[in-house]
Amino acid sequence: MLFKRCLLLLLLTLAILTAQAKVDTLTIQSPSMQKTLKAGVATPETYKKKKNGPYPVLYLLHGYSGNFSNWLKVPPQKDLLQSMADKYNFIIVTPDGGYSSWYLDSPTDKSSQYETFITKELVQLVDSKYKTIKEKNGRFISGLSMGGHGALYLSARHPELYLAAGSMSGTVDISAIDHKNLLQSIEAVLGPKQANQQLFEENSINHLVPQLKQSGVRLIIDCGVDDFLIEDNRELHRTLVAEIVPHDYTERPGAHSWAYWSNALEYHLLFFQKARWNTETKNTSRGSN
Repeated sequence: MLFKRCLLLLLLTLAILTAQAKVDTLTIQSPSMQKTLKAGVATPETYKKKKNGPYPVLYLLHGYSGNFSNWLKVPPQKDLLQSMADKYNFIIVTPDGGYSSWYLDSPTDKSSQYETFITKELVQLVDSKYKTIKEKNGRFISGLSMGGHGALYLSARHPELYLAAGSMSGTVDISAIDHKNLLQSIEAVLGPKQANQQLFEENSINHLVPQLKQSGVRLIIDCGVDDFLIEDNRELHRTLVAEIVPHDYTERPGAHSWAYWSNALEYHLLFFQKARWNTETKNTSRGSN
């Protein structure tokens, strides 16, 4: 009886260790900001075999006041990222975007250069350490709230990096934010709004539709009907339709919550997987002609 209990305990311990081994924590020295940052990396179960790969990568951004570990620890389903990495055969990277960087390169704060960090320093490091598809056809970006803004913003400014981008409950118009804490956080990055209204607009997704159209990046945007950001997302959708920018837009029941974002993540991965398949099919068809 004692032997059976010990064996069961050993098996449970091994199972836990195996699950934990699928998630790495990267420590990155950022030359642009002269500080150390972290990122989580969830690899699929198939990654263990040397012959497998290369793999597509999803960069998944956290929201305002969050950090790199949010997507790994906060969702109701604690193994959400591991299970999604396994199911869709993606590497999922969760960068640290600072407490309130908005994923911008601040013109006034040298310690807040998160656009450079995400698009240059982190991508280069991940591609050097992991079996990734090192081209845009295998690279995707998405995020929640502030991270939704970040994903669309970075894809508009760096279309050479990403095949598709997504936003869940995104803060898509920072120029319209009047919430005291959020406004102060944006002003810390861009300067006082009253003196920098044009800069606020230039860095807002709702004013970057021409860049999104020109980029050719595939877009998926969704928001909960009870979310305080729903009207801004609806306005972005209307503008994209008017400007004939292809995109996938969905409203679902839900608010600005982890219950909503945890559910939305799989829809984004399905969209990204389809985008990959469509691109590969087109490339194969061209190659056979």
